[in-house]
Amino acid sequence: MAMNVRKGYRFQKYEAPEQSIFERLFDVFQELITHTSGDFDEAIDWLRELDKEYELTTEDYTIDDFIEELKQKGYIREEFEDGGGDGEKGTDNGDGGNISITAKMERIIRQRALDQIFGKLKRSGAGNHKTGKSGQGDEHTGDFREYRYGDGLDNISMTESLKNAQINHGIGSFQLSEEDLVVEDTQYKAQMSTVLMIDISHSMILYGEDRITPAKKVAMALAELITTRYPKDTLDILVFGNDAWPIPIKDLPYLKVGPYHTNTVAGLQLAMDMLRRKRNTNKQIFMITDGKPSCLRMPDGTYYKNSVGLDDFIVEKCYNKAREARKLHIPITTFMIAQDPYLMQFIRHFTEANKGKAFFTGLKGLGEMIFEDYEANRKKRLK
Repeated sequence: MAMNVRKGYRFQKYEAPEQSIFERLFDVFQELITHTSGDFDEAIDWLRELDKEYELTTEDYTIDDFIEELKQKGYIREEFEDGGGDGEKGTDNGDGGNISITAKMERIIRQRALDQIFGKLKRSGAGNHKTGKSGQGDEHTGDFREYRYGDGLDNISMTESLKNAQINHGIGSFQLSEEDLVVEDTQYKAQMSTVLMIDISHSMILYGEDRITPAKKVAMALAELITTRYPKDTLDILVFGNDAWPIPIKDLPYLKVGPYHTNTVAGLQLAMDMLRRKRNTNKQIFMITDGKPSCLRMPDGTYYKNSVGLDDFIVEKCYNKAREARKLHIPITTFMIAQDPYLMQFIRHFTEANKGKAFFTGLKGLGEMIFEDYEANRKKRLK
């Protein structure tokens, strides 16, 4: 006797995966330590305030227990030497010890930034980064072609090759010749040298809007992406205010805005100097900025500053640097985190002078656009 079985869906309330108290606190702590530029004491003060409001801890597991577990797991270190360490990345906890985050914690922060930003791209659909170029590489395209002298033996598809041998010579007198060999094509891989410029002028925290933290997250995520996925590529990071200077990847969590104007020319000059020393033929500059160029360093060492409107003298120097980069075949991609029409017009002229790209964006989509453009630039200039 046949039975009718009803099929359908059962809906129930979503229950978040079970997290330990440490895991819950650690998730919040990572966000706070980024916002506080690596200041452990300030991050913990914020965590204690959040604990009071949202009851993140229990009587059996307090914030102090969390701090001890951070030490045990190697995420923070405490030094008791005179002077409290280098005085920059650690802070006095009130008991004479200087607590700072470790290299292990810095790596986790970069990985978190990558997951937050690049993870969105992985869910946005396939096909965003395809290229028609093929050649030496280890990324299989799924396409087959005839064997050519110089092809690696590991790229030969034995299944397809044996099928050709059977068709061409028959099963009775089996033989495999060079004409029967079929190779699975791979995607050509090139190297890229990238310089990421980050504006740390005071306007990045003006008007109650934190623009430096999203920019810092993008820089950390980009660093993690390149060092793990594209280890043969190079990434250099520089910051620019009144002057420009390079910073190592490990210092990204500690990046802060200063009381600076915006010397875009100095940043571009340093970026080009850094790229001139690279052997790669593929070179590019990414620039994250929210303000107009307002400062120049003169030959005598003094600074020419003008924060009112767009100064023609400063602007023309920026255009000249854009043209200079174009002659060096270095495209500049500008990510403008401002909506002022006159600043947007300046960036359009700047981009036209360089023949580069410009994105006028809010803070939310900044990371996605940088990664999409990094992938596109890396593959599109394969000639």
